[in-house]
Amino acid sequence: MALIQFSVISLLIIMLLISLSSSNPSAIQTTPDNPILLPTDRVSGGWRGVDLYCESWRFTVETNDAGSWTRIPEKCVDFVESYITGDWYRMESEAVADDAAAYAKSVKISGNGKVAWIFDIDETLLSNVPYYEVHGFGAEIFDELSFNLWVDLAEAPALPASLRLYKELEQLGFTIILLTGRDESQRNATESNLLYSGYSNWERLILRQNDDQGKPATIYKSERRKALQDEGYIIHGNSGDQWSDLTGFSVAKRSFKLPNPLYFIS
Repeated sequence: MALIQFSVISLLIIMLLISLSSSNPSAIQTTPDNPILLPTDRVSGGWRGVDLYCESWRFTVETNDAGSWTRIPEKCVDFVESYITGDWYRMESEAVADDAAAYAKSVKISGNGKVAWIFDIDETLLSNVPYYEVHGFGAEIFDELSFNLWVDLAEAPALPASLRLYKELEQLGFTIILLTGRDESQRNATESNLLYSGYSNWERLILRQNDDQGKPATIYKSERRKALQDEGYIIHGNSGDQWSDLTGFSVAKRSFKLPNPLYFIS
């Protein structure tokens, strides 16, 4: 009899717990309050907590909804560091490269050397993450002097996804043109860094000249694209990490935006 009473009591307790958990999920908690879980590694399937605010902020940045901004929110520094140094950034960059390569394969190459693809350099072909590792991952106001010293070192590594795309475009027969906001005075360091990182055989490296100083990037790059079109180039593709690399006038037939939550250039 005692055994039967114990079983009945146990069953009632179990039913009560089920009822509580169904009507009020917070009654029984096995995880922290309000957990937000997103994958950190799309390959291994690992999980970690992520600040939803910072991911939402990054979305507005990448879609250009945030407009002009000067530095990342202070509470998102750890988030940006984790993103930019981890598999998340790498996988999204790979996805952009895959889309660009798929489009490139659909383009008919005429063989006249005028079928062009434009690449930006910083955070498109070359990664300045080593520089930002010691400068707050975008939390600090941009310092042109210290950044130029970094450029002069010519040690920025290639973005693997972009290097792969670059080589694929070479094999397909595209004429590759590099269009950067760097100054003419940085030509030697830029060329050395590109070669060191595995890039070669570009048709032209376009840098800011004296009369380009002070121009918004959108205007400067649009003018340079227009000059290329006037020479007979057909710009089928354009890859850049800033919307100012891609928008304006004389735009490419297809543009491909790489992720970059570190900084904004208008």
